[in-house]
Amino acid sequence: QVQLVESGGGLVQAGGSLTLSCAASRIKFSINTMGWYRQAPGKQRELAATITTGGITNYADSVKGRFTISRDNAKNTVNLQMNSLEPEDTAVYYCRARTSNGLNYWGEGTLVTVSS
Repeated sequence: QVQLVESGGGLVQAGGSLTLSCAASRIKFSINTMGWYRQAPGKQRELAATITTGGITNYADSVKGRFTISRDNAKNTVNLQMNSLEPEDTAVYYCRARTSNGLNYWGEGTLVTVSS
């Protein structure tokens, strides 16, 4: 099955930037949409941003204008550039890949902590 490995989380001050990366491997079916979701303490997991193979992006309202998602289809990687980070962005960020056979795969998550 598809394996997703995230990297790039860490501690940053409010107003700072971080870039998250996710690499997919063990791919048998092609990957369609890739995305980043996040789960803050005590809250449900929510969408941050997604991107299709063709480059169509979708962002949560809370991150529009601050986060940018990008992908390299040849390398099966997806990045999330996060600027102007706020304490409310503190969460575990998960990479997700949806394959052409309709299955969703998730990474183990990477923690982003934004201090005020």
